Amino acid sequence: MKKILVTGGTVFVSRYVAEYYAAKGYEVYVLNRNTKLQSADVHLIEADRHQLGNKLKQLYFDVVIDVTAYTKQDIEDLLDGLGSFGQYIMISSSAVYPETEPQPFKEESVLGKNCYWGNYGTDKIAAEQALLTRVQDAYILRPPYLYGPMNNVYREAFVFDCALADRQFYLPKDGSMKLQFFHVKDLCKFIDRIIEMSPDNHIFNVGNRTSVTVKEWAELCYLAAGKKPEFVNVYKDIEQRNYFSFYDYEYYLDVEKQHAMMPDTIPLEEGIKESYEWYCGNRDVVRRKPFIEYIDTKL
Repeated sequence: MKKILVTGGTVFVSRYVAEYYAAKGYEVYVLNRNTKLQSADVHLIEADRHQLGNKLKQLYFDVVIDVTAYTKQDIEDLLDGLGSFGQYIMISSSAVYPETEPQPFKEESVLGKNCYWGNYGTDKIAAEQALLTRVQDAYILRPPYLYGPMNNVYREAFVFDCALADRQFYLPKDGSMKLQFFHVKDLCKFIDRIIEMSPDNHIFNVGNRTSVTVKEWAELCYLAAGKKPEFVNVYKDIEQRNYFSFYDYEYYLDVEKQHAMMPDTIPLEEGIKESYEWYCGNRDVVRRKPFIEYIDTKL
């Protein structure tokens, strides 16, 4: 039975990862400050990753899955606090690629500031570099938009709310902007492959092979709720994020290296339906944004 450390463990990706491996029978430890409800069947290490002292020094982990590393300091402080460990897997982001570079972005593409993601992307770059400087055989995963059960970000949940209220749905322009997604369970399944195979490549873009337009995405969200949307197209020169879940930014990751190791991913329609079923019982978990209020008063 492998012993796994998951940073975080209480919200969306980190919580899903922790519960996924606990369900597989792994001995799962979560590192957080114990300010939120903890999952069952995990071992809590109550600490701030920046003030670890000797809490981890005497423990060995077969795998460290670092979901909450956003800066160079996050990496440095955790590595300073760890004892010995086997594999180290960091969840990074597609925000490390500048929007000015040719697409689809490949793992070897130039990294740099993305005007849409700003410091979030450049901080992730610094975190990646700090990790590879000290742990050269670590693994870095760069997903696009993650979705699935436990998602507390107001994305598909926003569309579900509109569907359940029989509202019209306001689309940016003609709704043709494309998005790329990756189900959080597929993220875990790919981590499985890394644990099992220890591939020679250490940096992977991860995601679905195909993109979907925002119109198609909204239709799938309404469908999950048993509804069909009536669309209103918004052509006004206003900030898209005032009334919609995503930036006015279309990008595409090359995920062929991932698919060579894991060819199958969850179909988006199936994944959104699963997200809806989870949402119906967990609405209070989602961090809502005032999209509907903006639509009703400004559009």
